[in-house]
Amino acid sequence: MTTTLHLSLAEYDSMVRVGAFDRIDRKVELIRGKLIEMNPAGPIHDDLITYLTNWSARGVDPALSVITSQTGLDLPETQSRPEPDLMWLRAARYRDAHPRGSDVQLAIEVAFSSLAYDLETKRRLYAESNIVEYWIVDPQAQCILVHRHPVQGDYRDRSVSGRTDTLSPLIQPSAELDLNDMFLG
Repeated sequence: MTTTLHLSLAEYDSMVRVGAFDRIDRKVELIRGKLIEMNPAGPIHDDLITYLTNWSARGVDPALSVITSQTGLDLPETQSRPEPDLMWLRAARYRDAHPRGSDVQLAIEVAFSSLAYDLETKRRLYAESNIVEYWIVDPQAQCILVHRHPVQGDYRDRSVSGRTDTLSPLIQPSAELDLNDMFLG
């Protein structure tokens, strides 16, 4: 017989505080109360995150947004703390607590080996938490799957932007991402 141990965010925080994960050489996220092991990042994944981080830093209005990369996001309504590859957050300091769904203006996941997981599990998680915009970068298909306007646990608007397109976040339309440059750069 197997039993799944479900953790609350508070229990997860306690484990982090006492160093429960310090000696494991794996990345984990708390998703719906379960510890989920994430795949290690490869060079394409890391390169795209670096590219997107640099693009974000150039395009962001610091009065509106701050950019974070692979940092925790508290979603208490789902007992989750994912670590999106990149987030545009409401301009503030997050020293005393992780940002919440209401702080996120754009969440981005680079899905080199996690496309199905990001399309289903993460998409629903972010929509349930009312994250207004979610992009999934698919390096193999060289496209971005765009999800906007969460309604009742899913996204109302979905589209695909390909290599010949430019794309901008809703919060900052002037921050144009050239997908051809990103994928072929």
